[in-house]
Amino acid sequence: MNKTIDEGIDLAREMVAALTAYPAVERVLCPPVLALSAVRPLLAGTGLGLGAQNMHWEKSGAYTGEVSAAMLAGLCQYVIVGHSERRQYFCETDETVNKKVKAALAAGLTPIICVGENLAENERGATAEIVTGQTRAAYAGLSAEDANKTVIAYEPVWAIGTGKAATAAGANAVIGLNIRGALADLYSNEVADAVRVQYGGSVNGANAAEYFSQPDIDGALVGGASLKPADFAAIVKAAAG
Repeated sequence: MNKTIDEGIDLAREMVAALTAYPAVERVLCPPVLALSAVRPLLAGTGLGLGAQNMHWEKSGAYTGEVSAAMLAGLCQYVIVGHSERRQYFCETDETVNKKVKAALAAGLTPIICVGENLAENERGATAEIVTGQTRAAYAGLSAEDANKTVIAYEPVWAIGTGKAATAAGANAVIGLNIRGALADLYSNEVADAVRVQYGGSVNGANAAEYFSQPDIDGALVGGASLKPADFAAIVKAAAG
């Protein structure tokens, strides 16, 4: 919940200027929903994608304040689903995340699905159980074809906004064993290898290259650094190699 519409426009313009040097890297901006209409024309022809931060699973109805996939479909290409802050503060569950994934795909949107354990779960050694379970739940009822249209991000809750990042090797192990492992069990090794899996949690210009050097990490879901064009550009530069 950052930036007014005018501030979002300014940030988008700065991002476009900062990121034009890295056309080989797929880059997506996800402003607040109120800014989507204003930011969209600024990204036209730039190669930058546009995404929303959340959505409801129903097509329409008495869900005051919510936004449906159909409403987003004409504005953006991506939508973040099940972000850890949504799970933590707004009582989102594995079941509602799965409903959102299905609704997003039905509307032609690419869901960026977030999974990850909190500090207590991490400290008691439940990371594998939590991440595997959330992954399997998010993809419940989806075909292999649908799975290939998704992006998934490992977001350990304890690393978001805290300055504490998972080690690159640790994040890679969770992604390889628990996320790709779950996808392989649900579908096949081919699907598990093909689905783009990101890491999110205190990613910055100083540590991004180490994450991107890991074999099972395909990119980053960037939080705080995405509010600072120079910091975000440093992460994109690391992805460009």
